[in-house]
Amino acid sequence: MSIVKIKDKTFKTSIPEAEIKERVKAVAQQINKDLDGKNPLFLCVLNGSFIFAADLLREITIPSSVSFVKLASYEGTASTGKIKELMGLNEDLSGRTVVIVEDIVDTGRTMSQMLESLGTHNPASLHICTLFVKPSKLEVPLDIDYAAFNIPDDFIVGYGLDYDQQGRGLKDIYTIVEE
Repeated sequence: MSIVKIKDKTFKTSIPEAEIKERVKAVAQQINKDLDGKNPLFLCVLNGSFIFAADLLREITIPSSVSFVKLASYEGTASTGKIKELMGLNEDLSGRTVVIVEDIVDTGRTMSQMLESLGTHNPASLHICTLFVKPSKLEVPLDIDYAAFNIPDDFIVGYGLDYDQQGRGLKDIYTIVEE
């Protein structure tokens, strides 16, 4: 186990890179099976999901395409409860199978708002694929189709997730150490 310091916080390794990659591959295999013949559009939510999305898509073997949106709801270590769209959708979703690729589902409010917004574009179906979900934090009911990990309500960084824009490049997942 290693310890890293990011700004004013200390973090310890909680999920090693090898375990993450194993789980990402398993999620991709399930998507390949479930969505075979559907030519899904993977809609990746920036910034946090970019590493997960890259690794996931390298394991996708069915015909598919990818696009990106950028939303923000966090400041520091807490969700603000307000979702800002920083870079919008530029794809025609009409009749498409859409897989939203997210780094983490915490309260579910961002995802719920995103599903509502995307639903107005008449997709054939919407699916949620997340690297992490915090079941104890969910405030809204969500049907999460693909989740690599269910985790406790800890603040984490690494593998694309950040603390105040730092730590995204860490290969493992680190959990905050309470001081």
